[in-house]
Amino acid sequence: MTLEETMRKLERLGTEQTRKTYLRHGAPQPLSGVNFGPLTALKKRIGTDAALARALWASGHTEARLLATMVVDAPAMPWKELDAWAKALDWHTLTDVFVTNVVLRSPHAAKALTWTKSRSEWVGRAGWQSLAALLTKTAVLAEEDLLPWVKRIEAELPGAKNRVREAMNTALIAVGATGGAVQTAALATAKRLGRVEVDHGDTACETPDAAQYIQKIQARKKAKARA
Repeated sequence: MTLEETMRKLERLGTEQTRKTYLRHGAPQPLSGVNFGPLTALKKRIGTDAALARALWASGHTEARLLATMVVDAPAMPWKELDAWAKALDWHTLTDVFVTNVVLRSPHAAKALTWTKSRSEWVGRAGWQSLAALLTKTAVLAEEDLLPWVKRIEAELPGAKNRVREAMNTALIAVGATGGAVQTAALATAKRLGRVEVDHGDTACETPDAAQYIQKIQARKKAKARA
């Protein structure tokens, strides 16, 4: 499909209800109101198309960028391009989809953790979401000492930007799920930090309590060990 054909298809697939939902969740305009079901179906139709993905990303259109993360040839993306996409992120859902669809499939995934040092809310979020995703969905960080990450979260989370705080909370839970001494450290940090406040806008979304989540993970592991 060409860029023009894809954009026309996105416009036809959009609904006003989904458009309003996206806007409530902070999506930037332009957007058409296409939810993830039709986007996934369109992705299956297109397959992998790096050239189209780049054109969709460059359009700045919300759903076009979501689709771009689905059809890009992520394993072939050079670091410079991956980093450029990260710096162009403009809302939390796109950031998270970018991490799942692109960063995790990239040979540069571990390097994405450098984004945690960014002052940009979205680049910073991408870095911390990458840490959480690498811990929960891959073995990339299996041998890494995770305690420095726990220390950074405790020191930096209170002063971090809104959606970065949310991602750091997610990362803390992911670290706490790894077990061993670092799990104890993560739980202690979560208790000291308390419930993390995140402004979710005009939505019913809530931020999970990291201490409660880590304790639930510990309980499940103990129950599984006894079984």
